[in-house]
Amino acid sequence: MATRRHLLCLTAFALAAGLAPALAGESTPFTQAAFEEAQKGGGPILIEVSAPWCPICKAQKPVLAKLATDPRFKDLRVFDVDFDTRKDVLKQFNARTQSTLIAYRGDKEVGRSVGETQPEWIEGLLEKTL
Repeated sequence: MATRRHLLCLTAFALAAGLAPALAGESTPFTQAAFEEAQKGGGPILIEVSAPWCPICKAQKPVLAKLATDPRFKDLRVFDVDFDTRKDVLKQFNARTQSTLIAYRGDKEVGRSVGETQPEWIEGLLEKTL
């Protein structure tokens, strides 16, 4: 019984610390360690700079959620960067505004979009990560 409690505690800690792997297409808060791990894996990565008050960000979220169900993007790792609180990360990615989407394939940036809400354009950006 104690072992099970320890396992549950460790799992809860990992989730709270952002150390647990996200499901494909599921957005997780950005951490440098998780981003670097994803880059080393060489797979598709999306940095999503958003703010809860941003109407464009709100329009992008359902488009991204729908695309996440597409089998082509099953390995996509999505990292959410809060525009209001993560100024250090914004500087790192040279993101100057909310609603910025930055696409990576491994450690190489392959595309960037600001303020885009058209599903086919966002899909085109994600296709660059494949």
